[in-house]
Amino acid sequence: MHNKFKAIILNVAVILLLAAAAAAQPDCNCVQDQVIVQLNLASDLPAVTAQYGLDPTPIEQVASPPVYLLRITNGNTPTQVVTAMTTPADVRIIFAEVNRRLSQVERPGLPWTQGRSWAVGRSWAVGGSKKGYENQYFPDRIRLEQAWANAGTKGLRVDNGQPIVVAVLDTGIDRNHPAFAGKLVPQSDMWDFVDGDNDPSEVGTLLTHPSFGHGTHVAGIVALTAPDVKIMPLRILDQNGQGELWRITAALIWAANHGANVANLSIGYPESPRLLKDLLDDLDCGTLGTQFPITQCLQVSVAAGNGGNTTPIYPAAEQADGMLSVTASTRYDSLALFSTYDRSFVDVSAPGEDIVSALPGGRYGVWSGTSMAAPIVAGIAALVKARYPSVCPTPHEYLDHIQDAAIRFEQGTVPPWNVDVRHFRVDARNSVATPPVCEPPARRFDRSR
Repeated sequence: MHNKFKAIILNVAVILLLAAAAAAQPDCNCVQDQVIVQLNLASDLPAVTAQYGLDPTPIEQVASPPVYLLRITNGNTPTQVVTAMTTPADVRIIFAEVNRRLSQVERPGLPWTQGRSWAVGRSWAVGGSKKGYENQYFPDRIRLEQAWANAGTKGLRVDNGQPIVVAVLDTGIDRNHPAFAGKLVPQSDMWDFVDGDNDPSEVGTLLTHPSFGHGTHVAGIVALTAPDVKIMPLRILDQNGQGELWRITAALIWAANHGANVANLSIGYPESPRLLKDLLDDLDCGTLGTQFPITQCLQVSVAAGNGGNTTPIYPAAEQADGMLSVTASTRYDSLALFSTYDRSFVDVSAPGEDIVSALPGGRYGVWSGTSMAAPIVAGIAALVKARYPSVCPTPHEYLDHIQDAAIRFEQGTVPPWNVDVRHFRVDARNSVATPPVCEPPARRFDRSR
């Protein structure tokens, strides 16, 4: 009897320990004491925060109707708060979601993507050179020099000679790298959304932090594709390649309000962030300034992810009007095996395997990933905007044009995707050869062609 009683006590202790361990686990891949809430009326804020255990003073707010970043004060988890607000639906609330953590799509250790970094075999290498950077395969593959000659510009608007501005939202940049000499916006137009200052320099150590150098590498690809643009570095990811939904939306708003024409996002998450989707729709200028405080529309190039499968990664899978979802191709115009691909959400492909670009400390290196493909598309978008600066009023018309100008490749049903692979590799020369056609965006989502 005594031993039986001891066994019961031991089992109870184990259960309590397991419960405590479970309680200590993160509620979600998100900021643990915050929620994002959009209300129909700002006047409902005091009552809503009181009911759900939130600080009535917002950490920050944007948009109209207002979207608030709120701190949880009653000890509930973000998921518990969001569930309480939405089950059943609170009619005062338009939407509620956690402040999820979006990551660089090459970040190692993610359960939803292959880690395409220096830590994974051949996909990252130090030791490239300036010569290798300037003479690699992808410019020839997309007919870049023919595009420059045909357009008569490498990124300067043909109407007024002003440079197109490309915002790179990433891990930051080595502002002193020779690849960016004369190519950066004034420091007053840069911002570090991680540390909260106007020095978006990369933080970390090469070969120690797997994501260190990612932003510099991405920006270097933009600089090579469109040499006369100005690059606006915005640091949204820390040295581990991780960012927050609120921080990323704030950076897109910053880019639109500080003169950017094009933005590159090489981030992802396996679920759709409502706040980011709404903002991407607004950036297409259809409702410019009516919901979010933005003064200029923005073309956005988004990396599709590196899962080597058909699983949607967001925001690439959002199908928002003002963005292109970009997967990676090889030097032989087949899809790179690590690429996330499905015709239902991938718009175009671009070279993304073994791309040479800048690294911090004045170095160069080779990286592979859809993060390397997306800035090529951002660069082409800048060239098209420079050549035809005022032809169409909204970003989707320029982006539709880039997709229409792409070259179609059929691979059939092949692993690892095991679906009918029909991808459209971008072509810079085709993209600048004729002006965009101004029409509604629905045509881009017709995958039958």
